[in-house]
Amino acid sequence: MRLPRPMFNRSALIAGSVVVTASMVLSACGSKASDEEGAAAASCVDTSGSTIKVGSLNSLSGTMAISEVTVRDAIKLAVDEINAAGGVLDKQIEIVGEDGASEPTVFAEKAEKLISSDCVAAVFGGWTSSSRKAMLPVFESNNSLLYYPVQYEGLESSKNIFYTGATTNQQIVPALDYLKEKGTKSLYLVGSDYVFPQTANRIIKAYAEANGMEIKGEDYTPLGSTDFSTIINKVRTADADAVFNTLNGDSNVAFFREYKNVGLTPQEMPVVSVSIAEEEVGGIGVQNITDQLTAWNYYQTIDTPVNNAFVAAYKKAYGENKPTSDPMEAAYVSVYLWKNTVEKAQAFDTKAIQDNAGGVSFDAPEGLVTIDGENNHITKTARIGEIKPDGLIYTVWESPAPIEPDPYLKSYPWAAGLSG
Repeated sequence: MRLPRPMFNRSALIAGSVVVTASMVLSACGSKASDEEGAAAASCVDTSGSTIKVGSLNSLSGTMAISEVTVRDAIKLAVDEINAAGGVLDKQIEIVGEDGASEPTVFAEKAEKLISSDCVAAVFGGWTSSSRKAMLPVFESNNSLLYYPVQYEGLESSKNIFYTGATTNQQIVPALDYLKEKGTKSLYLVGSDYVFPQTANRIIKAYAEANGMEIKGEDYTPLGSTDFSTIINKVRTADADAVFNTLNGDSNVAFFREYKNVGLTPQEMPVVSVSIAEEEVGGIGVQNITDQLTAWNYYQTIDTPVNNAFVAAYKKAYGENKPTSDPMEAAYVSVYLWKNTVEKAQAFDTKAIQDNAGGVSFDAPEGLVTIDGENNHITKTARIGEIKPDGLIYTVWESPAPIEPDPYLKSYPWAAGLSG
């Protein structure tokens, strides 16, 4: 098995729908987001008082709420901890919260509000790639900062976004390497009908062609879909060695229930999911998903002092029955990376943070992470996990070291041409 490239040591509205569409097309085909300075509005961030505002923008309603509420909670936990320790540059952090309502256009509108009306120094949040792509031109045109905490399809970078979830070479490629090592010769691809699954599956198909894997089928369904009878029947008929699942939100509930109902099992046809974490397991029903696989960078069961303290703090704040998970851990990490960068820069303004972000590290619950100043992604340890009857996910494989981010997959010859 070819292990992912290990980390080298490093020192510590939207103006209109046309703008959004143009950005989506540009990013979806793998082009780098513009580095040019636009006519950004003058920042209204107020640093004269004893507080500094930040935004928390997450889906608290709609199909993505099953996943994003915990991200909101993790952002607040980090802010509460930082404030209790004295704040950042002697200022207490004040959160301005907004609901993206599982709609990309709402995310863009609320991002504009947070930047222009609430005058926040940075925004933490987003989940789907559609929401991120809708927000990207807002942050670039205002020259403001978004900390985006969820794994995504890669082929993008922006000076105005810090990506604290995994890019493709830190999650999807390691998952494919793991399946290949286990003898997988064929895959069936199932995903939600939007940017992340479609782009991720282009990458998976390129990998499969280069590594002797057959793609036996590919299906997409709208976010929030609950009828999977036709797709599951096609999956069963195709008889692939494994299913690669890029469904998001509560569609996973219906998918796995139907998967079990027709008699498919993880032993005969395992499903590898890249958007199901501990929080979603409860909603799906652990009895419907036991022994299935996930690919992430963090699990609650990581047994280190740092993670044990994080888990204890989260449960104390939100309840013993509340699990921790990868996206919310990445959101928690993003607040600390912002704090550490602000303290390195000794300033809150966007340019100072951009200029000082490279090499900033944090001893995170997932392990040491470091910002790559060239692309605003962070180093991540890849982990494959197995869901067990207690509803938790246990690591069955992990990369030997944190993996440097390679959002454009430049180090993989088989990916040539994917980025446009």
